[in-house]
Amino acid sequence: MSTFEFDEIGPWSEIKLDIVREYAQAYSQILSAQTKPNLKHVYIDAFAGAGLHISRSTKEFVLGSPLNALNVNPPFCEYHFIDINRARSEALQEVGRQQSNVFVHDGDCNKVLLEKVFPQVLYKNYRRGLCLLDPYGLHLDWQVIYTAGQMKSIEIFLNFPIMDMNMNVLKHDPDTVPLEQAERMTRYWGDESWKEAAYSSEGNLFGCLEKTTNETLVEAFRGRLAKVAGFKHVSRPLAMRNSQKAVVYYLLFASPKPVAEQIVKDIFKKHETRL
Repeated sequence: MSTFEFDEIGPWSEIKLDIVREYAQAYSQILSAQTKPNLKHVYIDAFAGAGLHISRSTKEFVLGSPLNALNVNPPFCEYHFIDINRARSEALQEVGRQQSNVFVHDGDCNKVLLEKVFPQVLYKNYRRGLCLLDPYGLHLDWQVIYTAGQMKSIEIFLNFPIMDMNMNVLKHDPDTVPLEQAERMTRYWGDESWKEAAYSSEGNLFGCLEKTTNETLVEAFRGRLAKVAGFKHVSRPLAMRNSQKAVVYYLLFASPKPVAEQIVKDIFKKHETRL
């Protein structure tokens, strides 16, 4: 395996990995049992990493989402792992070298997903996909999310990176937001309506714009997943908190199927006491 330092992850990331692993297991069982018609189901990881992490709390290796997915039984028909870091993608290639149905893509997931992976998961071709969109920050383009929603064949777990937003974009005075940071937010959100969700003058005696709450912002984005992207079923966001109980990001799930939302709701409920 390529020599480089594995990412160190906090307890909240380990919880996320457990959530995705448990749903991937349920998803693969359901799709594998589908015979009329036979469906080909695909696992997609857009920010796959190297396949392994180091636990911040135990200093031991933790299986990343790609290895968790490869351990699911019954297996997925195909696996698509994407990472923009060459060393990480080379590590993944070594992991999947023995399996002909593992495809590792080296590059920007925003381009790879739209040009190479999503076209292989078309509804009309009886293909279905579970896609993990877990960026470190505002590194995801809305077009990816929108396309997944319109396809009706893809379910997504989505990282809503509220900490990056609060640190770099959502200044208390909206006029002081750096242009390049505002553009990052717009690419993720899809348009500039994030400004209406992030700032409000309601309740302000002087009519000045003030920041809204994290909860208000993520709920507005949840609405976009349903009304704009076209996902029929969108979970309530699960706040992923660090050891100081600050919200690092929200985990969202979106699907065309009601049974999928119910399964994720139960998994979220099981794990939220750990946060």
